[in-house]
Amino acid sequence: MIDLALSQVARGRIAQAAKAGQPIPEGWALDSEGRPTTDAAAAMDGAMLAMGGAKGALLAMVVELLCVALAGAAFGFEADSFFQEQGNRPRLGQALLAIDPGALAGQAIFLDRVEGLVTTMLQDAGVRLPGARRDALAAEASATGVEVPEALLQMIRRLAGG
Repeated sequence: MIDLALSQVARGRIAQAAKAGQPIPEGWALDSEGRPTTDAAAAMDGAMLAMGGAKGALLAMVVELLCVALAGAAFGFEADSFFQEQGNRPRLGQALLAIDPGALAGQAIFLDRVEGLVTTMLQDAGVRLPGARRDALAAEASATGVEVPEALLQMIRRLAGG
């Protein structure tokens, strides 16, 4: 499967659906022949679709160029999966971009602008900021606990030697 840095969905979601024999929503992936698919197993042999359609695909290409081509690493289509033992060893590439807001508009202006953007975004009930779902789930788990299936609990106890 070809992974994109800016895919429509995390690859793990497709892998989970494939393992459970469940379909995936239309628009998440292509099969190995390049056809749209809702078959998670077929998607695992194909490619993930970029978020945002053509514009998202071009943005993903920019990320690949920055993180792969500049670093001499393997493009997504050249690297086999991290989740399978067989295949090549992917050559990873990373790029760091450091920007000092103080050297531009100034840190206070930058922080004020970011706060204004986030405040405006949160006025729309449909907007969710990165990490908000995780924080809400963690708060709920702290308040009500976490249900652990009996089979998993037994496996944990067995692995812990108890």
